[in-house]
Amino acid sequence: MTLPQVMPLHRIAKDYPWIHTGLGLLGNTCFFIGSIFFFSDALQTAGIWLFTIGSLGMLIDTLGEALLRLEGFADKAEG
Repeated sequence: MTLPQVMPLHRIAKDYPWIHTGLGLLGNTCFFIGSIFFFSDALQTAGIWLFTIGSLGMLIDTLGEALLRLEGFADKAEG
């Protein structure tokens, strides 16, 4: 029995570009709304959570972009 091949990252990015865009949009939106929430004492806790979620979304987005670039450099070096 053979293990199924994992779809290369560049293939996923090419077939599903909305994932990359969606993560960036979610992260930036949460970060922006969290910033506004800091103006109100009652909403500061929600603002902290939105900052955290937004930062995580932007981190995943950036890591994905970095992996795509690294994979692209590896493909160029091989071919």
